[in-house]
Amino acid sequence: MDRVGDSLDAALEKAFTRPIPSGAGARMRFLVRQLKGTGPVARLLGVSRRTVERYVKDQIRHPRPELARRLEREVTKRWQPRVRARARQTAATSAGLVIDTRARFGYTAAPGTTDDARLRHLTVALPPEYAARLFEAREAGRSERHLRDIAAEGLQEIYFRDRGRRAQGLLVEFTDVEYLEFDL
Repeated sequence: MDRVGDSLDAALEKAFTRPIPSGAGARMRFLVRQLKGTGPVARLLGVSRRTVERYVKDQIRHPRPELARRLEREVTKRWQPRVRARARQTAATSAGLVIDTRARFGYTAAPGTTDDARLRHLTVALPPEYAARLFEAREAGRSERHLRDIAAEGLQEIYFRDRGRRAQGLLVEFTDVEYLEFDL
């Protein structure tokens, strides 16, 4: 499961100004317009070209569950790209992101300090530079582990080290993520 990447996508979806098309026919027509034909849509969804045409004409109204999930996922990926890009740009340059997570945090610190991992619930505003790094890594197709490392570094610097004002040698390990959500 791609928690960090999916959560970043969900945060951008909150910026949508209109809901995605609701019916199977409307979603199929949107994809046909985006991909410029029924053939590419059929290949994308793994159905026949004739099936796509029947959805476009509203001859079929209720797709089977697996097709409905693929259809919703593909429409959501392509819906309002300029709104999504504007939200990404704002987060990466001025607003930053808010991360809300419940995870196990362990520490590598100086001898004599507590470094036992423990479960914490944190809600922290990450500055724009971490938002930019997260979005760039997501766009580049980096792994979940890499995205999680960027988020951990942001939490380390902002929450645990207080932007360099304390805990200088502290290194944070971000593991056993139970819950993770980003917001713009």
